[in-house]
Amino acid sequence: MQTATDLRNLLARIDRKGYPAYKDTKGAYQFPDYVLSIDHVQGDPFAAPSKVSIHVRGSAAAFPPSLYRTPVQRIALQDALTRRFARQAEAVSFRAKGSGHSGQISVSRCGQEVLERTACCLDPTHGDLCLRLEVGFPAQGRTIQARELEKILFDFLPQCIHATLFYRNLDSKQLQAVADLAEDQQYIRDALPQMGLCAFVANGSILPRASGVSARPMKDGVAFQSPPELAVTLDLPHRGQITGMGIPRGITLIVGGGYHGKSTLLEALELGVYNHIAGDGREYVITEDTAMKIRAEDGRSIRRTDISQWISNLPNGKDTTAFSTEDASGSTSQAANVVESLEAGTSLLLIDEDTSATNFMIRDELMQRVIQRAMEPITPLIDRIRELYETYGVSTVIVAGSSGAYFHVADCIIQMDRYVPRDITALAKREAQAFPLGSEPLPPASVPTFDRRPKASPELCGDRVKCKTLGRDGVSLNRETVDLRYVEQIVDSEQTAALGACLLYAQKHLLDGRRTLREVVDELEELLERQGLAALCEGRSEAAFLARPRKHELFASADEKSRPPCSLGWKDRFSESASR
Repeated sequence: MQTATDLRNLLARIDRKGYPAYKDTKGAYQFPDYVLSIDHVQGDPFAAPSKVSIHVRGSAAAFPPSLYRTPVQRIALQDALTRRFARQAEAVSFRAKGSGHSGQISVSRCGQEVLERTACCLDPTHGDLCLRLEVGFPAQGRTIQARELEKILFDFLPQCIHATLFYRNLDSKQLQAVADLAEDQQYIRDALPQMGLCAFVANGSILPRASGVSARPMKDGVAFQSPPELAVTLDLPHRGQITGMGIPRGITLIVGGGYHGKSTLLEALELGVYNHIAGDGREYVITEDTAMKIRAEDGRSIRRTDISQWISNLPNGKDTTAFSTEDASGSTSQAANVVESLEAGTSLLLIDEDTSATNFMIRDELMQRVIQRAMEPITPLIDRIRELYETYGVSTVIVAGSSGAYFHVADCIIQMDRYVPRDITALAKREAQAFPLGSEPLPPASVPTFDRRPKASPELCGDRVKCKTLGRDGVSLNRETVDLRYVEQIVDSEQTAALGACLLYAQKHLLDGRRTLREVVDELEELLERQGLAALCEGRSEAAFLARPRKHELFASADEKSRPPCSLGWKDRFSESASR
C-alpha cells in the first residue's frame, strides 16, 4: 500500500497533464488514521464523478459495540453517519474549482426512511468502517488541476472524515438516541403478531406531508390520536410506555370524505415497513414488514401467472392457471398483483380504491342481476377477501370512499374525519343491514401454483451489460426496461439500482430453468445477508451507491413491470418442463 506522501508526489507529477493521467491515482493510500482508496477514476470532468472509499479500523473509529449490537441498530448507525457526512461534504463541495463535476464531493442522499446502504458499512465483528463517496476530479477543460484535487484529498476530505467517522468527535448522546429509537421500532414490529395486529400508529404522529413532492412532515399538521376502541399501549425498551392505534389482523376498511386523510393514513402504513428517522412524524408508525401495496397497472405484462383464483372461464377458453399477456387490463393486472404478493409471502395487502380497477373490487347488486355470475369471468376481491384471511392468513387494509359494500365483510371500520380516526364499526354494520349483498358465497378457490422457473436471457449474461437506473421509476439493462413506477414501496433510487444489480446477478448465476422464482429470490436474500449489497456488483465500482430493497420488491421486479415491446422479466423465459 502506498502512503499519503506518495499520493501528494503523484499529484505534483501529473499537474497540468491531460485528464487520462488521473488514472495513475487509482489505488489505496495510507493516511495517519485511515486508508483512502481511489476505486474508479472518471474519464473526463463531465463524466460521473470518481468513486472513492474511506476505510477506518475499528480500533481507531472506536464506536461502542452497544451502538450496533443488533442489525437494526447497526443500520441506523450507518444511516446516521451517512447523513452527517453528507452535511459535512455539502459545506465543502465545489470549493475546488474546475469544469464539469470538478470539486464535487457527495455521498448518498438519505430520505426519511432508514435503509441499509453501501455508502456506509460497519463490520459488526471488528467495528471497521467503510464509507463510499464520489469526488469530481478537477480539471480546466481536459487539463488536470492537481492542486485543486490536493485541496480535496488533503484538506476538505480529512475535515469531513474526522467529523464523521471517529466516535470521539461525535455527540455520544445523539448516537445513543439513534440506536435506542431503532431498537424501540423493532420492538413494536416484533410485538405486532403477538398482539394480533398488523400495524401500529402512535398517538402524536404527524402523518400529512409538507407537499405532494416533499416527504417531510407538514408544519402544524394534525397530530394523530387513536380512537379509544382501538387504543393499545406498549412498554418500549427505551422510550417506555407509548399508546396508539392498533390495526387488528383481518379486514380493515378506512372510509371518510375526500381530503379527510384516508389515503394519507394508508401511505403512512405502506411506508411503515421501514423505520423512519427522528423528527419525521412517523417514527412510530410500524407495519408488518411483509406488507404489500397493490394497485391496478394497465398495460403491464404478465408471464405464466396463475390468476385462476380471480379470473377464469374466459370466452376464448384461454388458460388462466398459467396466464400471459403483454398488455394487461386494470383488473387482470391487479389480480396478478394479488397472486404475486401471495407468492412473495405477504401477510398484509394495502389497497386504495382510487388506484384500483372497479370491476376487480366490486360488482353491485344491479349489475349482478343483469349480468349473471356465470357470464362474468372476473371474481371481485370482495367475494374472496375473507378467504384470503382465513385460508392464507393475509389481512387487508382498504381505503374506500364510494362503495359501502365492504362494510359487510370488514372486521374493523375506521372513519377519517379531518385527519382524526374514529371507530365506526358498530354504526356501519348496523346501517349495512338495510343493504344486503346480493351474491351467494363462493366455494373456496384452488390454491395458486407458484412453480415458475425462469431462464436467463443470453444477451444479459455477458460482462458488458449496461445497467442504468431511471430514478425510482425503473431500471434498464441494455435496451430493455423494467418499469417499477407502480411499485409504490420503493422509496429511494438506490433501491432501484440494487434491483437492477439483482437482476444482472440472477441472470448470470441463478436463472437456470431449474430454480423456481421463490428459490431465486431466497438465494439472493441469503447472499445479501451473508455478504451485503456489494456482493451483487462483484467488485465493480457500481457498489458505491446501493440501498437494500425488501424481498418483496425483489419479487416485484422479477414479476416484470416492463411495457411492450420490452421482454426483460425474470419470468419471461421458462423451461419447457415448467410450461407444461
